Amino acid sequence: MLSNLKLGKAYDGLLYLADSRNLQKISSHRHIEIELNLVVQGNITYVVSGRRFTFSARTLLWIFPEQEHQVVDRSDNAQFYVAAFKPSLINRSCRTAEDEGLKRKTNDKDDVLNTLLKPESFDQVRKIMETLMEGSLESDLLNREAGYGPESDFRYKHHDPDSLNAGLHYLLLMCWRIQLKGERAAGATILHPAVRRALKLLTENDEDQSLDELAKACGASKSYLSRTFHRQIGIPLSRYRNSLRMARFFDEYRQPDQKTLAEAVYAAGFGSYAQFYKVFTQIHGRSPRDAMVSKTRN
Repeated sequence: MLSNLKLGKAYDGLLYLADSRNLQKISSHRHIEIELNLVVQGNITYVVSGRRFTFSARTLLWIFPEQEHQVVDRSDNAQFYVAAFKPSLINRSCRTAEDEGLKRKTNDKDDVLNTLLKPESFDQVRKIMETLMEGSLESDLLNREAGYGPESDFRYKHHDPDSLNAGLHYLLLMCWRIQLKGERAAGATILHPAVRRALKLLTENDEDQSLDELAKACGASKSYLSRTFHRQIGIPLSRYRNSLRMARFFDEYRQPDQKTLAEAVYAAGFGSYAQFYKVFTQIHGRSPRDAMVSKTRN
């Protein structure tokens, strides 16, 4: 799915710190901008082109415009910077043969280009990102709106676009030169067709299928699908389904028709409020009502 980041003319890109507790959007998507991630702590797991990648702290990774990608899991303590660079910035910034690789639409090897930063390089890149975040919107808001769905009126903002744009230019070229000199950090796990099918069905369709129905649609038995999904994705199928339900809950709860908390819970596919409450508190560390009140005040 092609996503529109809806960046205004004043911005050459965006930057925010993604937090495992607040990040909602996990649908498979791509966008015309190059995406750069820096894992600050914990682990994040992506599925790209039918392959699973898990990245640990100090990993720098690149997602190119034609690469469909999806965050399928992150550790409870995961934090990672997300930067996106418009094609216009790429064209203006990359004028030498050394930078030609940034103009491509996908990674030549059909995987995720990445490198593990040395501690001194990691500290340098992180400090620059921290500095560029000054004057931006609150991280909690950026996390909740990550993905900028087609019906959302949210727009990325920064109090000093000129400084942000200059910083993004420098950040892009600095990180690319580090990448060219670095070594690959993370390898890929090629996903079984049944697992790829399950990811697609669960993400794109309303989650009203039983495990029996899902397994049949994927051409596998229940036990084989559950076992293989857990082994290859790194999390149980039930946890992934609950992550999708939680993302749908926030989508439903933010709709203009102002669903109640309970209405949004059931519309998201949770079988009961008790199930939702358990999943929510595990992810956010507080009750749903406390979190909703806090977000309303912010």
